[in-house]
Amino acid sequence: QVQLVESGGGLVQAGGSLRLSCAASGSIYRLNVMGWYRQAPGKQRELVATITRGGSINYADSVKGRFTISRDAAKNTVYLQMNSLKPEDTAVYYCNAVHPTFGVGWGQGTQITVSS
Repeated sequence: QVQLVESGGGLVQAGGSLRLSCAASGSIYRLNVMGWYRQAPGKQRELVATITRGGSINYADSVKGRFTISRDAAKNTVYLQMNSLKPEDTAVYYCNAVHPTFGVGWGQGTQITVSS
């Protein structure tokens, strides 16, 4: 089973920045893809950004140019750098990973609140 531990959430003013971290159990190169999703109150969970084992990156249109996903294989960690945050970015952010054998894993979620 894939275990993911997130950190870095919190409260920030609009225009500010935060960085989320997601530490995986084991090498992240064993994972087909890792990514970040978010869920705002009353809304469905949505994709924010993903990075494949080969390094291909995908962003939701709403975060392009503001958010950056990256990884550090030595630390088995994926990051989400979030700049120019907006109130509409307020949500619980979840780390996600797909393992070729164990399937999909989710982190516990971390709250991001952006005040106007």
